[in-house]
Amino acid sequence: MTQSGDAQIDDSELLRRYRLGDEDAFGQLYQRHRLGLLRFLHGLCNDPIVAEEVFQETWLSLIRSQSLQREAVQFKTWLYQIGRNRLIDYWRKNGTRASREDQYDDQLHAQPTGEATPEQQLSLSQDRQRLDAALADLPLDQREVFLLRTHADLELHEIADITQTPAETVKSRLRYALQKLRRLLADPAAEEVNV
Repeated sequence: MTQSGDAQIDDSELLRRYRLGDEDAFGQLYQRHRLGLLRFLHGLCNDPIVAEEVFQETWLSLIRSQSLQREAVQFKTWLYQIGRNRLIDYWRKNGTRASREDQYDDQLHAQPTGEATPEQQLSLSQDRQRLDAALADLPLDQREVFLLRTHADLELHEIADITQTPAETVKSRLRYALQKLRRLLADPAAEEVNV
């Protein structure tokens, strides 16, 4: 790793630097992982308010922690494990899993482009709603694996570590999730037929 480009500094080195007092190192970690982590949490609980609360708790847990991370685990895997655990804690504390929201906060999903026409924005919004509905239709264990793979870009063995599930089970859950999502997204009417 050279010091000429911060993009080349790995996460564990940034965490080490943060622990030594480098606030910019934390900023870089946050920028690298904030969107994926928030999308993962939102996709798992289908509630933007809960996702945001758990997201903040995840980063606070990381800040409060004095450990760097377990040697055998990448920072990203460790961060998502913290997020998953905070969400499970939230569900236990509140006695129930949050129900699916019918409306989504457009600001959470919309990326300002300045160039999209209203028709394009509507189409993107409808596509996002279809994807969210298809994700919500997945069993929780399949949705979790899918989100960890797509939003966190984690390998199957890392997902197995986070979920404490055998790698072959993770592989099967991902395969089933992809099959169902393909089916639901290929034909918008398929969602209504399979309900």
